Amino acid sequence: MSVATTRRQFIAMCGFGAAAFVAAPLIRMPEAQAGAPRVFTGLVDGTGAGGFDVVAYFTQGGPVEGSTDFTAEHDGAQWRFASAANRDLFVANPAKYAPQYGGHCAYAAAKGYVAKGVPEAWTVHDDKLYLNFSKSVRTLWLQDVPGNIAAGDKNWPTLLA
Repeated sequence: MSVATTRRQFIAMCGFGAAAFVAAPLIRMPEAQAGAPRVFTGLVDGTGAGGFDVVAYFTQGGPVEGSTDFTAEHDGAQWRFASAANRDLFVANPAKYAPQYGGHCAYAAAKGYVAKGVPEAWTVHDDKLYLNFSKSVRTLWLQDVPGNIAAGDKNWPTLLA
């Protein structure tokens, strides 16, 4: 199966339709990602989770925009927080709060691809944060969260190698 065929199947599976195929550079094959940063920072340059406070998903139940007044560096990215308390929680245990797969789309990782993750399409499962490409992709992700996590965990180590 060709790379183009596989990419078209992924796009169709995600429900992006023909218009998204034009935006296919947002969805890259693993071999195109060699040397890419582990943390997705494409929404706000150099900033993890699009500048949103990743601790807030756990403490406030959803996305809260972070502030440039409360930041921390971790895994090659800057993380923003809504408060000093949230920043301090993150600094004390970044593995607990940082999104899985570096904030890349968890559904894409499960399918063997790398795509951006957005703060609005999120899930906390088993005390871990997962971001998806969009809310519609999140709907697909939610159909089999344990299976998608198992596949994503298996694929992730090689996706950015």
